[in-house]
Amino acid sequence: MRTKYSVKNFSLQFISNIISVIFLFASHTVFIKTLGVSYNGLNGLFTNIVTILSLLELGMGSSITYNLYQYVKKNDLKTIQSIMHFYKKMYWYIAGFVTGAGLLVIPFLRFIVKDAPKDINVNLVYILFLLATVSTYILSYKRDIIVANQKNYIATIIQIIYIVVLHTTQIIILLLTKDFYLYLFIKIICILLENLLITIIANKMYPYLKEKDVIPIESNIKESIISRVKALIVHKTSWAVTNGTDNIIISIFLGIKTVGLYTVYNYIITSIKKIFGNIIQVTTPSIGNLLLENDSKKNYDVFKKINFLNFWISTVTATCLLLITQPFITMWLGKQNLLDFMVLLVLVINYFQMMMRSTFNSFKDAAGIWIEDRIVPLIQLSINLISSIIFLKIFGLKGVFMGTILCNATVWFYTYPKYIYKGLFKRNLKNYYLEMLNHLVIFSIILTITWLINQYSINIVTTIIISAIVPNLLLLIVYFSSNEFKYYVDLILKIFKKDQF
Repeated sequence: MRTKYSVKNFSLQFISNIISVIFLFASHTVFIKTLGVSYNGLNGLFTNIVTILSLLELGMGSSITYNLYQYVKKNDLKTIQSIMHFYKKMYWYIAGFVTGAGLLVIPFLRFIVKDAPKDINVNLVYILFLLATVSTYILSYKRDIIVANQKNYIATIIQIIYIVVLHTTQIIILLLTKDFYLYLFIKIICILLENLLITIIANKMYPYLKEKDVIPIESNIKESIISRVKALIVHKTSWAVTNGTDNIIISIFLGIKTVGLYTVYNYIITSIKKIFGNIIQVTTPSIGNLLLENDSKKNYDVFKKINFLNFWISTVTATCLLLITQPFITMWLGKQNLLDFMVLLVLVINYFQMMMRSTFNSFKDAAGIWIEDRIVPLIQLSINLISSIIFLKIFGLKGVFMGTILCNATVWFYTYPKYIYKGLFKRNLKNYYLEMLNHLVIFSIILTITWLINQYSINIVTTIIISAIVPNLLLLIVYFSSNEFKYYVDLILKIFKKDQF
């Protein structure tokens, strides 16, 4: 049943990601063509700022979903009611906190935003971004009961509708009016409508959620949620600062136009990550269900299968990004929007290591491992801010992302081996480091060979063909006889035969 849900969730999530990227690409193209690179930089900068502000909600959602797993499995409706009622109240508190914290940022915007477009009110634009973020908390909490029941595909269908309506409307607004304010306002409306639809469907699927007579949440469950939320806030703060401050640092030291150029690259990388990264993330609810069995051998066997798929995807997509990004941007927006190739190389390396974290993070979140390594995010945060600024001074723009890569070494050398590999799987740490080194060496060789072959490419079409065929062929040669490869071949054959899992 877990495999059936995972395949169903994965299939729809993959379709959703493809649709999202297509519509976002169309919207992004129209945005740059109508408003320009500086507006694009402002858009990317404020997106980073509100990402940092939304970190508290990220901790709450993950903690609630983790606590729901066991009660959903037991079909303990009264406890589920209590948790969801508590969740609802906490969301309103979070909305108030984010609004207040967000407003406190306004006086500092003049120090962060450099070379902003003259014809726009930066404060008003920021407030609209803030309202869009706060809107995500209203009526959205019932999404997690659907996820906890391993029915992500329902929320995904609603997300597809949201994506199509939002980007279609925004494109029409830009083409007809070129009004940035209206472009942002329509996003707020669409978010509220999506959350309303989620609420209606969740109430219909789980009518007990509408009951008014809800018993207070048990103190031990409440304490578990709060303690994990506190730990997660630290984790999400690190994540937000590590991944959300790049644009802020670039804006302060290099200006908003450089942010705009980087945002184009970041958009492409984020799009690829959106398509393929969520493939692994949709397995988290099923992993949470699996971990309740407390079978370390079985856990590791599932991990190996998922991590194999993740490595294959990460290697191929990273190689494609390195080879295709420059010619694609040249064809799409022109050579004036290109960054140095070495900047792209560092971005691709960072993308690869972030993608490779997906399997570990799925097991980490499913197991609720947040309190144990709560000191690690603080170390990451410090390393990232200091090293990014120092490296920027030495290496220029690429130094910002080199700092991001360096700070992530903490999870690779401490959190994952100690709490996932040894803690969950009861495996020897020597094997962990050998496996990680093996992945790094194979990735480096495949990336280099494909890049060298691509030097003989005559145009973007042949580059795409080389990027698609060479890394897959090399991976096939390396892993053809592995158990993990055979597992996926059998799985695909079963799907085509319409077998039940």
